[in-house]
Amino acid sequence: MKSIREIYRIGTGPSSSHTMGPRRAAEIFLKRCPDASSFEVTLYGSLAATGKGHMTDLAILDVLGKVAPVEIIWQPQIFLPFHPNGMKFIAFDSDKKVIDEWMIYSVGGGALAEEGKEFEGAEVYEMNSMSQILYWCEHTGRSYWEYVEQCEDQGIWEYLAEVWGTMKEAIERGLDKEGVLPGPLNLRRKASTYFIKAKGYKDNLRSRGLVFSYALAVSEENASGGKIVTAPTCGSCGVVPAVLFHLQKSREFSDTRILRALATAGLVGNIVKRNASISGADVGCQGEVGVACAMASAAASQLFGGSPAQIEYAAEMGLEHHLGMTCDPVCGLVQIPCIERNAYAAARALDANIYSAFTDGTHRVSFDKVVEVMKQTGHDLPSLYKETSEGGLAKDYKQME
Repeated sequence: MKSIREIYRIGTGPSSSHTMGPRRAAEIFLKRCPDASSFEVTLYGSLAATGKGHMTDLAILDVLGKVAPVEIIWQPQIFLPFHPNGMKFIAFDSDKKVIDEWMIYSVGGGALAEEGKEFEGAEVYEMNSMSQILYWCEHTGRSYWEYVEQCEDQGIWEYLAEVWGTMKEAIERGLDKEGVLPGPLNLRRKASTYFIKAKGYKDNLRSRGLVFSYALAVSEENASGGKIVTAPTCGSCGVVPAVLFHLQKSREFSDTRILRALATAGLVGNIVKRNASISGADVGCQGEVGVACAMASAAASQLFGGSPAQIEYAAEMGLEHHLGMTCDPVCGLVQIPCIERNAYAAARALDANIYSAFTDGTHRVSFDKVVEVMKQTGHDLPSLYKETSEGGLAKDYKQME
């Protein structure tokens, strides 16, 4: 597996695969062809189907359009076999002769891949499954975050501190903002209202309402193009920070313990990314919000002193109970149902922690098995349920022109 830095990417929303990935691809291609007289970019499959709602074209134009004219070609009906989020970049000289051509895929969480070969990032983890790492924990007396520390370079804690700072800032900004999110849905921000209302309830309802407000705050910041952290994607970026922020505020956990929980959560996301997918276009929302819930569940379990087996069980439940969740963004926007799903998954993560804490960590279905099932389920889903806005909740809404 590669570094958990690839799970936690700091950037701007609304979509890691549809906005951050294409922007990075455009930046890389521009470095390859700085003297091009014009560009042509073809977007395939899901990137074309929901690209306008996710501002894919604007992300590319913001990079290449500053240098030369750009023609963007939309091919929503062509789903390439390697991954649904395919992009072809072509650079031309002044005589319209091809200078360079590049086929690249945005595979989720802002990551890029080329078919048939490694594209970016070195392998830093020797063990790639939860069962292997759990065995290591139980036989060394160490925890998941210590495995992260062993495998990553010494700068990982500094990076996670930056990640945590960015997450907190997104919550605080989101709680302070009001008004309507950008786009044709005219969806009102709800985080500030939930936060204020939660303060008026007694313990249990107040706790749940605050968690909702924190998740809404980050997700609304993402939807408006604000600065967030993928965890593991932009569309699911509210779950992990909501859970950790709430637990730090309510239980006074130190930043050191929060960073260790982030390391464990990143490891969980990494396992899924390696063995299945975190791309909604590939496996549906189970790969985004479902994985985020698993990450947050594991982090919460660790903070409350869960054993390695209990942490694994919490993560397993967080993902298992999102199996089959479709990715059906209304109008191609990361708003409905995405924002609400973040809030609900944050609450579910806390419940998964409680449930696992009542057990000794022994259970029948392993986390690795659920990851395997999630991958198969996602590939069995028709494409209209995987970030194309053609099915599910998005079906009765007109696509953005």
